[in-house]
Amino acid sequence: MKLRVGLVGLGHAWENRYRTALLSLADRFQVQAVCTPVSVRAEQVARELGATVIDGYRAMSIRSDIDAILMLAPDWYGPLPILAACEAGKAIYCAAALDIDPRRAIEVREKVDLSGVAFMAEFARRHAPATLRLKELIATRLGPPRLLFCHDRLQTSDKQKQRYGLPHPSITRDLIELVDWCSWVVGSRPVSVIGTNRKQSTDGKDDYRALSLDFAAATESGEGPLAQISCGQYLSPKWPEAVGFRPPAELQVCCENGAAFIDLPSSLVWYDEAGRHMESLEMDRPVGEQLLTQFHRAVTSLVRRTQDLDDAYAALQVVMAAQDSHDEGHRVVLN
Repeated sequence: MKLRVGLVGLGHAWENRYRTALLSLADRFQVQAVCTPVSVRAEQVARELGATVIDGYRAMSIRSDIDAILMLAPDWYGPLPILAACEAGKAIYCAAALDIDPRRAIEVREKVDLSGVAFMAEFARRHAPATLRLKELIATRLGPPRLLFCHDRLQTSDKQKQRYGLPHPSITRDLIELVDWCSWVVGSRPVSVIGTNRKQSTDGKDDYRALSLDFAAATESGEGPLAQISCGQYLSPKWPEAVGFRPPAELQVCCENGAAFIDLPSSLVWYDEAGRHMESLEMDRPVGEQLLTQFHRAVTSLVRRTQDLDDAYAALQVVMAAQDSHDEGHRVVLN
């Protein structure tokens, strides 16, 4: 079955992720319409894909020749395209689920649930080839995770990180995704969090945040998996060469029977009693294709997918609790 889709927003990942994925999956997706604030870009993409430029997301949602909405960028309209798609009974792929204002997250969850439409949030780190292979190794060779170390060093001069008018700054947005990534690898949600922030920039915003997530059950304090997550823009743009100097692995996982080191999207090195193993994953299906294939399956199957929005909201709650932990100076137990 070929899905007829409308694009709402394009975002900085359009060229490298969505465009190539939609072209590769032309047997499953047909782009019918494009809606984005930059009209020149919308016309260019519509011309390339044989689609129509639409002025508004609501007009797109009610079109009879569209089965699903691909919301590829948060832009200025927040969750409004999601609510419009729910009202029109259209399936939703949302690359901006982690950008929803916390004050409206519950409303969006309820609307999606009541509408009965298929909804998929984009968790790109989950579906990267290296992460998928790591999950296989955890199940077959490495055993359950015990310690996770996850770090993201942001570049202060990265224009793609400019987030004017969005509810979360760059560091917070990245932390939400890193929390979800670690939870996905462990296979459960954390039960408590400790947060630490540091401000040294002139604008008064946090330039470094660190979280400690405890996944142990209440009866296993200190014995369950533990994740250390950090994210920051602490290197000045005046030192451009320092940013790329010996960056740590994006994710280090110490398991019962070995350890693994990941750099997304496709670099994985792991160790066990037999020694070092290097995985070559460049030929695996790219992240964009993995994500859209999952969405196509969710829409065309009879099993409704509803967990994604809950996972996005849970990760947001963890990061907000980490801020409370920093402000109050103690560990915060999560519900």
